[in-house]
Amino acid sequence: MKKQIATIGLEMHCEFKSNSKVFSSAKNTYSETPNSSIAPLDMAFPGTLPVVNKKCVEDALKVSIALNCTQPKYMFFDRKNYYYPDLPKGYQITQMTNPVGINGKIDIEVNGKLIPVYIHDVHLEEDSASLDHFFDTSNIDYNRSGVPLFELVTEPCFHSAEEAGAFIEHMIRVYRYLGVSDADTKKGQIRCDVNVSIADEDSEELGTKVEMKNVNSIGGVIGAINYEIERQTKLKEEGRYSEVEQETRRWDEETASTIRMRSKVDAIDYKYFVEPNIPKYKISEEWIEEIKTNIPRLHLERKQDYVNNYGLSSYDAEILVKEKAIADYFEECLSLHIDAKSAANWIITQILGYINKNNSNINELYLTPKRLKDLIAELDKGTISSKQAREIFIKVIEEKKEVRDFISKDNAQLSDKEELTKIIDEILANNQSQIEEYKNGRTNIFDYFVGLVMKQTRGKANPVLTKEILTEKLK
Repeated sequence: MKKQIATIGLEMHCEFKSNSKVFSSAKNTYSETPNSSIAPLDMAFPGTLPVVNKKCVEDALKVSIALNCTQPKYMFFDRKNYYYPDLPKGYQITQMTNPVGINGKIDIEVNGKLIPVYIHDVHLEEDSASLDHFFDTSNIDYNRSGVPLFELVTEPCFHSAEEAGAFIEHMIRVYRYLGVSDADTKKGQIRCDVNVSIADEDSEELGTKVEMKNVNSIGGVIGAINYEIERQTKLKEEGRYSEVEQETRRWDEETASTIRMRSKVDAIDYKYFVEPNIPKYKISEEWIEEIKTNIPRLHLERKQDYVNNYGLSSYDAEILVKEKAIADYFEECLSLHIDAKSAANWIITQILGYINKNNSNINELYLTPKRLKDLIAELDKGTISSKQAREIFIKVIEEKKEVRDFISKDNAQLSDKEELTKIIDEILANNQSQIEEYKNGRTNIFDYFVGLVMKQTRGKANPVLTKEILTEKLK
């Protein structure tokens, strides 16, 4: 039996955030109360006409540019005609003829290696309403009807569930870094259609494509792909590959399996035609250039920069770029000439620990990069100990005061070498027998001397300097 290679393509849907919906004035907001964010257009009332939300178009162009796609010269929309209860107009306003971006390419990181991902197209459309199914009835919630929906269609360029999952994680960060979506899978803002086929390793043709619709979590996508690869491979090994039908299936969380929904033909005739109620308009080069200036450095570029140019570990850099606000905080620290490794250590161990524990936001943290610089400077000068620095860190945040307000002569660390040497000389002069024991091989008694110094100075002695002086004196 020849080795089987899986080929996977994704159709990833992301709900954009905006004040209003993509073609109506209804609020675009997540609500658990059905039919609370609607306008007549969302329910296809007679006489209503769509009006394009410029921000949604701009955000769509922003993602298109970030994915290195080619943008169209003119923007217009199409009608995709089909009937379903959650589609009140009987058609969906989408883009088919002239999508907002085509032929894109990006790199993603999988297990420390970069792999290319090819984008077939990206387009902007309206979401459908949602159906709530009960025992003997189904209700329609129009809150989701008309929500701006951005669809990204990849080429069939993935060969494992791990690669597909890494791409979704990558794109969630892209959407968040660009500020176009919260990309919250728990709120249904990210959904994927997954296409999977298998074929012999040396085959030039792809196998029969099976589609899984509306998988709404990264774990679900990975589970569906792995299950489908295993199912199709088993049928092929048993000589029953003809049973692998071009069909649509769904991912069932409870059974951790895919379940057949319906057969799927090669091309469904949706009878697309240009949306007549939205005139086409030109996308100027000036507008594209303006959008480009508002695109921040994305997470992968930043991570590579932190590792290659600032000497951070891949692990630390990955934590720093997980959220844009954290990466921005770190880069502000760099602009203040704080040592990169020191800044990264404080952010990862102390700042993230604090904001996670208190469910707060780094943008709201009173300890700004400038205040962090003041704290690190006092620690580096030896004015305060590491323990004191951590205590002052909390006090600065909670009492909203400056670092200097918590440092006085009484609590400052003793780092004067001459003064510390006098104290150590006096201690050693009174402990001659212990010195003899140390020189005779009881090296663990060194900590005894350190303890005496700390007791004499009430814990203020600089521990590093204390150990240096003791080492020199006990030679």
